Amino acid sequence: MRNLSMMTDLYQLTMMYGYYRENKHERLAVFDGFYRTAPHNGGFAIAAGLEQAIEYINNLKFNDEDIAYLRSLNLFDEDFLKFVKNFKFTGEIYALPEGTVFFPKEPFIRVKAPIYQAQLVETALLCIINHQTLIASKAMRVCTAACGDSVLEFGLRRAQGPDAGIYGARATIVGGCDFTSNVLMGEMYDQPTKGTHAHSWVMAFPSELEAFRAYARVFPSSCMLLVDTYDTLKSGVPNAIKVFDELKEQGYTPVGIRLDSGDLAYLSKQARKMLDEAGHTEAKIFASSDLDEYTIADLKMQGAKIDVWGVGTRMITGGDCPSLGGVYKLAAVEEDGVLQPRMKLSDNIEKVTNPGVKNVLRLYDKNGYSLADLIALEDEEIDTAKELTIYDPISTWKQTQISDFSIKKLLVPVFVDGKQVYESPDLISIREYCKKEMGTFFDEYKRLIRPHRYKVDLSDKLYDLKKELTREFKKRG
Repeated sequence: MRNLSMMTDLYQLTMMYGYYRENKHERLAVFDGFYRTAPHNGGFAIAAGLEQAIEYINNLKFNDEDIAYLRSLNLFDEDFLKFVKNFKFTGEIYALPEGTVFFPKEPFIRVKAPIYQAQLVETALLCIINHQTLIASKAMRVCTAACGDSVLEFGLRRAQGPDAGIYGARATIVGGCDFTSNVLMGEMYDQPTKGTHAHSWVMAFPSELEAFRAYARVFPSSCMLLVDTYDTLKSGVPNAIKVFDELKEQGYTPVGIRLDSGDLAYLSKQARKMLDEAGHTEAKIFASSDLDEYTIADLKMQGAKIDVWGVGTRMITGGDCPSLGGVYKLAAVEEDGVLQPRMKLSDNIEKVTNPGVKNVLRLYDKNGYSLADLIALEDEEIDTAKELTIYDPISTWKQTQISDFSIKKLLVPVFVDGKQVYESPDLISIREYCKKEMGTFFDEYKRLIRPHRYKVDLSDKLYDLKKELTREFKKRG
């Protein structure tokens, strides 16, 4: 396993050094990771990447080569380099379980540790979680558009590097995909891999029919034929039907055909008709060709006869959204042995942060549907026996009264006193948890375009603390 301890921005190390030289490095600090704007023009994100974040924390250490490189920068003295050589994470981390639906400004991770430790891990945690959360969120949108059809991820060749291909593919499973074409990811995470042949296979034979027959001889029980190399309806589908007839005579059931170009709505409907008339009603139609959630939704609306959707580039790269934009901000710092809340002020209201040690509370009605979220201070108790007023965070005159509700804390302990206390579920369990989570939200929150805004409010105690600190810090200048 690679050592990612040096995967950080230089300013994390210079700040560590500054705290060390000022003898302030052991002060406890609390940082929140959150995003400000939902990806893909949607309303929410799907948490992913925690398993890799745990691996990163567990393997934090600096070897002799790392120390030699840091020495070569001529920025740090030998006492500090010796201190870094003995680095060990001793803090506390709370995070959202993978597959959790969460909204802007809600912490997806909370780190409480000596400030030099909490500062160092920022870059890597954001890199890991931002990427996988982005891809999982895109995959959820694609799977939502597919309306229950199977979705196959096959974007490895278009991914932005090997890690993006491997962990991006992992994130698509979190978001709801059923299969991947990525063999290494399948091996690493015990996931089913799927694939057929390329156009080059067809072109390597004297004729399309011979290519199909050869493939059927090699894979008689899993024969999926790519039918658009020359002419989909005049040769591709008819030749596939001939091979499927031959397979059936041998006692095999063909899997189906794949379309990778042209008008997928028209071609799939015609191909379905041809397959059914030939007695191959069980043969599935797979489709690919630069698909995303919008194209799939349009094709479904047009009545396309597609059973499985192969989505690559526009899912593995994030498509219309290049990054999640998650940030990591100081929320509290120790002074005279007591954690004091901190917040960032800005003329840009979106960049004003929430102070204090917080958790996210999800409120459910008696039928298990999510009603609203509260960002609350960790030590707060909300009385579920009383009616609760939820305010719009911008138009505060808009209010909703909630009663007869239950509460779940979303952030769970992952590390306590530097020791891992959380075990990541297997990937399929995470996907099923995500589907269950999605099922607690009403459909209007899941629309691909202009979703209804889910209610996220600050608790009264946190709201009052934020107002008080705003006044105090403005006085300080």
